[in-house]
Amino acid sequence: MSSRKTQERFVASNRIDGRKADQLRPVKLRRGYTSTPKGSVLVETGRTRVLCTAMVEDKVPRWLDGRDSGWVTAEYAMLPGSTSSRKARDGAGRVDGRGVEIRRLIGRSMRAAVDLKAMPGHTIWLDCDVLEADGGTRTAAITGAYVALADAARWLVREKRIPATPLRCMVAAVSVGVVAGKPLLDLCYHEDSRADVDMNLVMTDAGEFVEVQGTGEQRTFSPAELQKMLALGKKGCEALFEKQARALRWKRRPWQQ
Repeated sequence: MSSRKTQERFVASNRIDGRKADQLRPVKLRRGYTSTPKGSVLVETGRTRVLCTAMVEDKVPRWLDGRDSGWVTAEYAMLPGSTSSRKARDGAGRVDGRGVEIRRLIGRSMRAAVDLKAMPGHTIWLDCDVLEADGGTRTAAITGAYVALADAARWLVREKRIPATPLRCMVAAVSVGVVAGKPLLDLCYHEDSRADVDMNLVMTDAGEFVEVQGTGEQRTFSPAELQKMLALGKKGCEALFEKQARALRWKRRPWQQ
């Protein structure tokens, strides 16, 4: 399809894939995707696919020595074949600033879900590798990383490394934006690349925000548009919490038991 016809189709439906404004792309969370990590999940959000793994180390960063605390941290990378043109790997003096920013975001988001004092002496590493990118890789990574984190926490309890789960809430993330004047939930790349306003929301299942990243890409946005985007993001995260809980086979959250 020519770019002109694609644009015409987009303008006609407001969404390239025909979704409603408040509708997520199809989401799949495949737990146990690899067997070596203490937690692993392949998260698929439309055509975006991210492999999230959780590994446990029986040590903490030096600056936490003697503080009776654990730590949760993250890495993020887009693999070379994740985009239409090859994405170069980090290394040999090359550092992807975007990747550094996203891994810090994932780490902050996961630590919001954990009582670090409940896992003293342990570090959970969350590695998020983008296999295919079609928009929303950071939000998909956060949503998937939480499932891997929950399985790693479950492993720590099962192996009697800690007496009870360190989890204190759920965390998920989704993108929202204003495209062709209309607020939309969960932007694919086609929408994201044309967005007037782009925003990423990270939320807990208590309805609180971990982080809000909003940018006027092509223009400024009004308080009314901001409220519409926040409402869309909350609805999207609530749906993602349900998907996470089903993937983890939770009938009740562990911290509610």
